[in-house]
Amino acid sequence: MLLSVLRRCIKSPLSGRTLVQARSFSSATPDLKSHLFDDNAPRIMITGCLGQIGSDLVSVLRAKYGSENVIATDIKKPSKASFLRDGPFLYADVLDYSSLSQIVVEHRIDWLIHNSSILSATGELHPQLALDVNVKGIQNALELARNHNLRILAPSSIAAFGPSTPKEMTPDSTIMRPSTVYGLTKVHLELLGEYYFNRYGVDFRSLRYPGVISSEALPGGGTTDYAVDIFYYALRNKPYECFLSEHTKLPMLYMPDTIRATIELLEAPSAALSQRVYNVNGISFTPEEIYKSIQQSITDFKISYKPDFRQRIADSWPHSLDDSAARKDWGWKPEYDLDRITKDMIDKLRKKVK
Repeated sequence: MLLSVLRRCIKSPLSGRTLVQARSFSSATPDLKSHLFDDNAPRIMITGCLGQIGSDLVSVLRAKYGSENVIATDIKKPSKASFLRDGPFLYADVLDYSSLSQIVVEHRIDWLIHNSSILSATGELHPQLALDVNVKGIQNALELARNHNLRILAPSSIAAFGPSTPKEMTPDSTIMRPSTVYGLTKVHLELLGEYYFNRYGVDFRSLRYPGVISSEALPGGGTTDYAVDIFYYALRNKPYECFLSEHTKLPMLYMPDTIRATIELLEAPSAALSQRVYNVNGISFTPEEIYKSIQQSITDFKISYKPDFRQRIADSWPHSLDDSAARKDWGWKPEYDLDRITKDMIDKLRKKVK
């Protein structure tokens, strides 16, 4: 469960401009009890809310701060009608600064979580798209934060590291020469965010996500997607062909820990932060190790290995992360080990998989 943190309210100055109302996909009148407006809570905007992390993050933040205080945005239509009923959802293209600024002003946004990104594997297949979305997107997000006095959290990734980075207990500050376009854009994000903090005083925060495992969202084009795919195959009694070799060790984080780390950093007092970008580590394991963990519950499950282009990406990433700064500055500590992740994933996915 999320740690108990006192709510804080950060008011941002509003422009006096009159703008046309942003377009909303909400199709039903919200239930008043579940959408109470708490004027003492921060108003939070999330870009890319329909991605693997965003959909879970929206739900937890709405439960914590009130549904009407969390503005979910994306360029896709939500697949679940309930998402539209649970709180505000707006169309927002991160490449269009004007429309983003309009939402910030009209909805009195205080905190911005910039999740929109083209991930590692998809980025290698479509590098120009990754450059457009990831580079221009963070530039627009930081300009929003500067012009509207927003606290901004923009996640980075272990993809920011590269083949020359130390593999074990990789520190926060080290050699960063990524070999993927996704990684390049994440280094850009980190450095540009720190520049805006040092030059303009923008309250920028970032955490480097390892591979993220979720029972809710389907894989979204990342190199660590095998750690989610494998459960669906196991529960459907199908053999799984893994696109990474059996001994490829990578750091991973279960979604409840991911959401908790995100919110803890978002809420941390700025004065408590000794740096602006943090490693967060969960547990490191290989495809073979997660396969054996699943076999404890599904004994006849079979796996084979056929590495593809994603193997080269994985080989360039760390095996484990040193997250001692996050633990010291804002109390980060993961709660899930591999066997607990496996049990929880199987229990939750049994209800969904047919």
